[in-house]
Amino acid sequence: MRAITTTLAALGLGALFSTAASADDLQQQWLDMIASGDAYSADTLMPLYRQLEPVDTDFMIGTWKGGKFDGGQEPDPINWYGKRFTSLTDVEPLLVTNAAGEVVTYDRLGGAQMRMVEFDGKVSAALIYDNQPIMDYFRRVNDDLVIGLGDIKGKPTDFFFYLQRQ
Repeated sequence: MRAITTTLAALGLGALFSTAASADDLQQQWLDMIASGDAYSADTLMPLYRQLEPVDTDFMIGTWKGGKFDGGQEPDPINWYGKRFTSLTDVEPLLVTNAAGEVVTYDRLGGAQMRMVEFDGKVSAALIYDNQPIMDYFRRVNDDLVIGLGDIKGKPTDFFFYLQRQ
């Protein structure tokens, strides 16, 4: 059954046959996709994202290492590392790895803050950039993994990424 569920999910059809996968199956699907390093389309990721539970802002406190679902196809001009959530009003939305291998703040896009925001019918923690028309909506896979969905004003809401707690 897991192979069928995984195949359907990879095709973006899982939601057609089940209103919700079990939490364990859903978690395993995300873990498998991350481990594969393959590219996944928004059409594949959105039905799975919709099944995830929301998180509150306290849950997000800490440093998170990030990754994308692009299969390594998109160039990374800033060498993105992840995000750091210090408090409700103090978020470093872009951490990068510098030439010396150190994790530092990429401040060209400014800072950010967190709020609880409704997106797609669920209220969850969201990162709101201070100086950019960008919001990231978060949903929980497990205690150490969240899926983010980037919303850039004027562009399709289809940029999925993941954050692993450090």
